[in-house]
Amino acid sequence: MSFYRLLKNSIYPATLMLIVSSITGCNSGKELQNQVSIDGAAVGFPISLAVAEEYSKVKPDAQVSVASSGTGGGISKFCNGDIDIVGASRTIRDEEIKKCQSKKIDFIELPIGLDGIAVIANRQNNFAKCLTIKELDKIWSAKSDGKILTWNQVNPKFPNEKLKLYAPASDTGTFDYLTQAVTGKAKNGRTDYTPSHNQNLLVQGVAGDVTSLGYVGISYYIQNQDKLNLVAVESPSGKCEKPIPVDNVIKNVYTPLSRPLFIYVSKKSLDTKPAVKEFVEFYLENSWKWVDSVGYVALPDEAYIKVKQKFASGETGTKFKKAKPGQPITNFI
Repeated sequence: MSFYRLLKNSIYPATLMLIVSSITGCNSGKELQNQVSIDGAAVGFPISLAVAEEYSKVKPDAQVSVASSGTGGGISKFCNGDIDIVGASRTIRDEEIKKCQSKKIDFIELPIGLDGIAVIANRQNNFAKCLTIKELDKIWSAKSDGKILTWNQVNPKFPNEKLKLYAPASDTGTFDYLTQAVTGKAKNGRTDYTPSHNQNLLVQGVAGDVTSLGYVGISYYIQNQDKLNLVAVESPSGKCEKPIPVDNVIKNVYTPLSRPLFIYVSKKSLDTKPAVKEFVEFYLENSWKWVDSVGYVALPDEAYIKVKQKFASGETGTKFKKAKPGQPITNFI
């Protein structure tokens, strides 16, 4: 059974790490030059995992390790020069760019897929069918910490029941993106919720708690849709939209909770390790084949062309810092 099929059957990250480690060879001598290391976001991790598996089929001696310690943790390792590629579910931040610069790590920013952040509720919840951005702000904003504790505080039409919240940890790209989208400021999120880097645990929490609400990457909802209610989000045009069907993400209908997923590639690794260049070329040429199968959304065709051109040109730095949630990805490649 393939790695990404195993993932769709909800294998936990610790198990995945053991599976991926089987790809990795020994760490001595010239073989270090043949190794490729990836770490980063849990969201998007299945894409890199699938690519690594397929790459090992065409390159049996490939030594590619894939791990997931979150966007923030992965970028920290990347800027220290500890890994070659980092997966990110948000754009790299100014302070992270400065850290990379201090270590003389230049990077190439490459979008590799799209994701819709799924707002999820318990299957028994029959009232939170569509939430406005204002309501999501009231639920998740830092100013609501310790204050917005029941559903009827969010909307008087909702029942007077405890609001139990589950969400990715505050150092994840998913947390950053949602807080930016619904409050207008990244990391402007409340702290009195149940956090986890393992989004399968968030799904379990919401599925087991009748009065709960949470959010996860779209793939985690797709894997568990029989256990959850998918909550619609009111778009700027006033329509209640969901990230399913995935065309809503591709066409930017599910606004503002659709987002690009990235890999950042170390220019130093590209210049000193031919294996990294070969792997990234394979990644960009083939990843679209597996994006959908692991629960994410493929980029528009024109975006893949631009991404490959960008990599071939060796253009470093980020163009996505000024991108706002909901803006088309092709505007920034």
